[in-house]
Amino acid sequence: MSSSERSLAGVHVIGAGPAGLMAAETLAEAGCTVHVHDAMPSAGRKFLLAGKGGLNLTHAEPLGAFLSRYGARRAQLEPLLAQFGPQALRDWAHGLGIRTFVGTSGRVFPDEMKAAPLLRAWMHRLREAGVRFHMRHRWTGWTSAGALCFETPQGPLAVAADATVLALGGASWPRLGSDGAWQPLLEARGIPVAPLRPANCGFDVARPQPDGTLLPGWSEHFRSRFAGQPLKSVALSLPDGGAAAPRQGEFVITATGVEGSLIYAHAAALRDAIEAQGRASFLLDLLPARAPEQVGREVAHPRGSRSLSSHLQSRLGLAGVKAALLWELLPREAMADPARLAGAIKRLPLTLVAARPVTEAISTAGGVRFEALDGQLMLRDLPGVFCAGEMLDWEAPTGGYLLTACFASGRAAGLGVRRWLAGQRA
Repeated sequence: MSSSERSLAGVHVIGAGPAGLMAAETLAEAGCTVHVHDAMPSAGRKFLLAGKGGLNLTHAEPLGAFLSRYGARRAQLEPLLAQFGPQALRDWAHGLGIRTFVGTSGRVFPDEMKAAPLLRAWMHRLREAGVRFHMRHRWTGWTSAGALCFETPQGPLAVAADATVLALGGASWPRLGSDGAWQPLLEARGIPVAPLRPANCGFDVARPQPDGTLLPGWSEHFRSRFAGQPLKSVALSLPDGGAAAPRQGEFVITATGVEGSLIYAHAAALRDAIEAQGRASFLLDLLPARAPEQVGREVAHPRGSRSLSSHLQSRLGLAGVKAALLWELLPREAMADPARLAGAIKRLPLTLVAARPVTEAISTAGGVRFEALDGQLMLRDLPGVFCAGEMLDWEAPTGGYLLTACFASGRAAGLGVRRWLAGQRA
C-alpha cells in the first residue's frame, strides 16, 4: 500500500450532497475515520441551489400520506424513514441551530428559508468531528485489487477503503455534480441499475387538430406572449383517475410546454404514459373555486355586443393566460358553443408528447435497484460498498419528500457501515 493509501485509511464517502454528508456524520458519531470525496470544488452544490428560492426541507403531513408519496418504492423506503423521518429531520436541523416552521401548504422550511446557513453549520460540525473533505476528487471506479480510483488535481489516486458509501446523486443538474457518470462503473461490476429518467420535470405539449393530428408546441403567438407566465389557482387531474381527486396549485407555461409544482406532482404518471403510448394528457380546471353549474350559467348569460373575451372576464374573471389557453387549445366552434366552452373551462385537456431532458429535471427516477442491496443498503455483490440518496432507484414529488429520503438513506447507509465493520472485527 502506498503512503497516500495509508494516510487515507478509513471509511470513504463519495458524494458530498445531503445523503453523503449524513452518512459521514453517522459514521463520525461512532468514532470512524471518515473521508468525503466530491468531484466539485465545494460540498452541497445542488443542495444550495435547491434552497435558493426557499429550502423545502421536509413535509408536515400525516406519516401515512407522507409515505404514499414514494409510490412503488414505499416498501423499501419506509424502514429508512421510520428511523429518520420528517420529525427526526426537523429535530436534527434544530440541533444545528436551524429553527424550522410549517408553511400553509404543510411544507417545512428553515426560518431563514435558505440552505446556506444550514450547510455552513453542518460542515463546521462535520469538520469538528474529524471528517476530512477531498474536493475535486472524481471517482473513476476500482483497481483490479479493489482500491477506489480517483482523478484529482494532483493526478490519479488509489485508495484502499475499509468501507465505501456511494452517494453520487442522479443525472439531473450535471453542472452541479449529479451527472450519472457512476452508472457504467457499477454496471461494469454487474450491479443492476434501472435507467435514469427525468422526474419532477417539465413536458413538451402538442395541440390537437380537427383531423386528429398533433402540432408540436405552442403557437408562436401564444409562446411569445405567455412563456414564463404562471397559471395560478388551477386544479389538475388525470383522465384515467390516476389521482384520487383533482390537485390544486399552480404551474408555469414554458416555451415548449409546461413545468412547475402542479406538473411535478403528476410527473411520474405522465412520463410513464408517454413512454408507453407516445403521449399523455391531463385535465385542467381553470376555475376550481366555481361549480360547473355556475360556470355554465355565466358563460351562457347573454353578452350583447361585448366580445367573448370581455364577457368571460366580466362574468368569471377569466382573463390573461387562462383565457388565452382556451383560445389556444379549443377549436373556434367550441369557443362559440356556451356548453362546450363551459365544459372546457372546468375540464380543459392538455396533451403532452415528451418529458424534458433529464439534465433539466429537478431529480431523476431510476438508479441502483434495491434488489441489488441488502437491508443495510450494502451491495450484495460488493461487500463493504453501500449506496444512498438519489442514485437509488426511487422517486418522489417535490415538497420535501426528496430531501427527507436522501437524508434517511444516508443515515441508514452510515448505520449499515457501522454494523458491517463491527461484524468484520468480531
